[in-house]
Amino acid sequence: MNLTIKFIVAISAIILLSYGFLLFQTSSLQNHLVMEQAKQQARVLYKQILLTRQWVSDHHGLFLVKTGQVSENPYLRDGVIRADDGTVFVKRNPAMVTRELSEYAAKTGFCWFRITSLKPVNPANAPDDFERQAMRQFEQGVPEIDAVTNGEGGRVHRYIAPLLVQESCMECHAEHGYQVGDIRGALSISVPLAWADKVIHQNNAAILRYALLSVAAVAVALTLLFNRLVARRVDRLARAMNNYPDRDYAVVDDRHLMHDEIGRLVSGFGDLCARLDLAQKELDKTMQQAFYNEKMASLGQLTAGIAHEINNPLGGLLNCVKTMREEPENLELHARYLPLLEKGLRRIELIMRQLLNFGRKAPLTLSKVNIDEIIRECFELLAYRLKKITLTLDLHLQESFCIDVEALRQIIVNTGLNAIQAMSDGGSLTVTTARAGDRITISVQDTGTGIDPAIMDRIFDPFFTTKDVGEGTGLGLAVTYSLVQQMGGAIAVQSEPGRGTLLTITLPATQDCVIAAAGTTSATNREQ
Repeated sequence: MNLTIKFIVAISAIILLSYGFLLFQTSSLQNHLVMEQAKQQARVLYKQILLTRQWVSDHHGLFLVKTGQVSENPYLRDGVIRADDGTVFVKRNPAMVTRELSEYAAKTGFCWFRITSLKPVNPANAPDDFERQAMRQFEQGVPEIDAVTNGEGGRVHRYIAPLLVQESCMECHAEHGYQVGDIRGALSISVPLAWADKVIHQNNAAILRYALLSVAAVAVALTLLFNRLVARRVDRLARAMNNYPDRDYAVVDDRHLMHDEIGRLVSGFGDLCARLDLAQKELDKTMQQAFYNEKMASLGQLTAGIAHEINNPLGGLLNCVKTMREEPENLELHARYLPLLEKGLRRIELIMRQLLNFGRKAPLTLSKVNIDEIIRECFELLAYRLKKITLTLDLHLQESFCIDVEALRQIIVNTGLNAIQAMSDGGSLTVTTARAGDRITISVQDTGTGIDPAIMDRIFDPFFTTKDVGEGTGLGLAVTYSLVQQMGGAIAVQSEPGRGTLLTITLPATQDCVIAAAGTTSATNREQ
């Protein structure tokens, strides 16, 4: 998942969570407002009904003309009167007026209400469970009770408050044992909430639609802006970083965006690359100088031992020349000494040529050579150090391969000197070459003192050495490691204190020097 998608998903999630929280809070607030509105509506209706009942009670009831729709109240005394003209009037007390008004209200769907009592005169006024529990709480001083219940048409807000016996009520209720101020019953009011639930549902659906539209609009806008301001510029910067240092790594940024955070990052990347290039040049120069210094140090060690190798044949040559001068007429002596002179001179010439080749300063350059022959030449240079050491050259590279000759010479001499110095009391040194697929393996194994595991991870550090002062610079294995890396190879060490060391070098087994040279140059740049 790329950065743009992650960013859009994160922002969309935040927006959805915000709208979800808003939806929840809005729904809760709407529900609370509806409940409060229903409760206030029930309270107002309760007071209106009380006033209506009070008016009816103060006027000792209402008398209506008896019709098919207006019947008698069987629970009232003197509930019927007749006029002189024969018209029949039926009485309506507060309870009956309340019930008939409730029937009218219920037909409109606005609300419904009724009178109820724990001791009803009319069985139709018997309380349900909600009303019964409420009236018991009224006896304990609770002024009103409301609750939300589920009905056939949806939720219903129920409100109930007590009805107190008034002075005007005693005409009818005195015979029931009530006194003024007693709780005669309760007025139960039910307000349907289906309309409110429908409005809340519509509002929630609208908020959800707006949320989805907002998320879609924000996602599109953010995608365009993020791609324009961030993603494309970061991609260009990433490609430039991948191209560095082998290919063009210049980053072209929009001019009007150059002063924002990414613009400063792009500018900083260019400055960093310039500093890295400068540092790389200095590092290359320093490393080449370090390699040359180590080569000269190794050359000094070689020269010190080879001096007597040259002095020996020189002494013989001088003796031969002296004898030939003393006997200028002895042709037989001349004939015997001249081949000896030539052999001694060629031996000195070979040693000096090898020293010159080893000491020559040159950059890494691949050429197709016989690696086994180079190894043999190197150990011929080291022959003076092998007096007490048994050397075994187990060389199996029959073909020529592309490699840097001078780097290989320095690698072999450095590793050979390290192995020889680890066997000051003598031992066995075995050098093996082999080809394994597309790799060349050069193994140098000695039977010397080995390497302490505590310092194994430091042996390739520059200037790290366990030798005495004057025996080494501490750059030999560091230079060897760097040269092997530059040639696209690897170096591994296995050692056990007191049982010797095995150093294994692997190099590419290529025979195409042009392609290999290009690859080596790239590898060199990356490593350095």
